[in-house]
Amino acid sequence: MSKFDNKVVVVTGGTSGIGLETAKAFAANGAAVYITGRRQETLDAALQKIGGNVTGVRGDMSNLADLDRLYDTVQQNHVQIDVLFVNAGGGEFAPLGAITEEHYQRTFDTNVKGVLFTVQKALPVLRDGASIILTSSTTGTAGTASFSVYSASKAAVRNFARSWILDLKDRNIRVNVISPGLTETAGLNHLFGGGEQAEGVKDHMIGAIPSGRIGLPEDVANAVLFLGSDQSSFVNGIELFVDGGMNQV
Repeated sequence: MSKFDNKVVVVTGGTSGIGLETAKAFAANGAAVYITGRRQETLDAALQKIGGNVTGVRGDMSNLADLDRLYDTVQQNHVQIDVLFVNAGGGEFAPLGAITEEHYQRTFDTNVKGVLFTVQKALPVLRDGASIILTSSTTGTAGTASFSVYSASKAAVRNFARSWILDLKDRNIRVNVISPGLTETAGLNHLFGGGEQAEGVKDHMIGAIPSGRIGLPEDVANAVLFLGSDQSSFVNGIELFVDGGMNQV
């Protein structure tokens, strides 16, 4: 049997990068997987890449009606969710002095409000003993120029886990945080300006990574599968850095 046979897994933000690779890994290990994405064309493309027992639900995870539709879809086919990977998020650079209300609202709606209500609305569907994994970032514990709003939103995600393990202890539901460092994704390349500019930024930053390379989505997916599995049954409330050591030195 595969590690996640007969398990139901929800991956928000599952159409690209870390979310897509993690959804592929769960499906390859036998899980029934549900992914979300905002655009139907990218959602359809992701479903083709993942294969296996996977269902796509289009929606914005900061929109409560879309969250209701996600969990309604799950309940049409399954009784409970075993693993919830709350991965949908995003950010952009804005230095202090140029931060707009729109920038703040967009970032916190996606990264904080979306995480909060993705978990809260899942509670009736989550199995007692389920595993919740939240995506934070190394920026949540390190200062980053022109990235303060995003960094603050990810610090909030980290504290959600600390508080929620107390709220959910009677149900034995674990909540852990995964904090990727620099990871080779389309989103990172876009953030760094794309093309040669992005490659130059990454080449420069590799020098600060003890492992000597940029992370891959597979690196993060492997860590998420561990946190979602019974092998981590006594792991609760942690922040697991997948950053090649960058934030540890």
